[in-house]
Amino acid sequence: MSYPGGRILLSSQREGQVSRFRAWVLLVVPLAAILFQIYVPLFFQFLGFVEMPLLVVVYFALMRRNQVSGMLVGALVGLLQDSLSKVPLGMYGIVKTLVGYFAASVGMRLDVDHTFIRLLLSFVFFLFHQILFWVMERALLSHQPAFELQRWLVLGLLNALIGVALYHFLDKLRETA
Repeated sequence: MSYPGGRILLSSQREGQVSRFRAWVLLVVPLAAILFQIYVPLFFQFLGFVEMPLLVVVYFALMRRNQVSGMLVGALVGLLQDSLSKVPLGMYGIVKTLVGYFAASVGMRLDVDHTFIRLLLSFVFFLFHQILFWVMERALLSHQPAFELQRWLVLGLLNALIGVALYHFLDKLRETA
């Protein structure tokens, strides 16, 4: 069966529609995610594995279905995260820019309103983020970090589960075009 525009798995009522967000949502949600990433693990160390800025970038890129806006959200969130963390400036910016681009590209082809698709994409983009960050650390910084695939698989699943819950909440803040 062929779908219009080369899209697959589009069967919901909002089939292929671009989601719009109020300006305050686009500012407050990424800022809250970055503050969560920085301050919550200080008080609750067991939540240090949650990559909230990545989940927000993936969500906005998937819902906007536009590579340029996905890259922009990824770059801004990544650079802000760089500036507030101990990572060299630009590392998260580059990685999250690429994640935003690819998430928006996938969002154009798939119906990302389905919970299973969101779970799968959150997991895949978490792994992509970790592997790309590992490659950049080796190539740009000449560090020799360990390749922790088993750990990343478990953390990817946990982040994907948190992402699905977060996406459900963020769905209430969007306006369809």
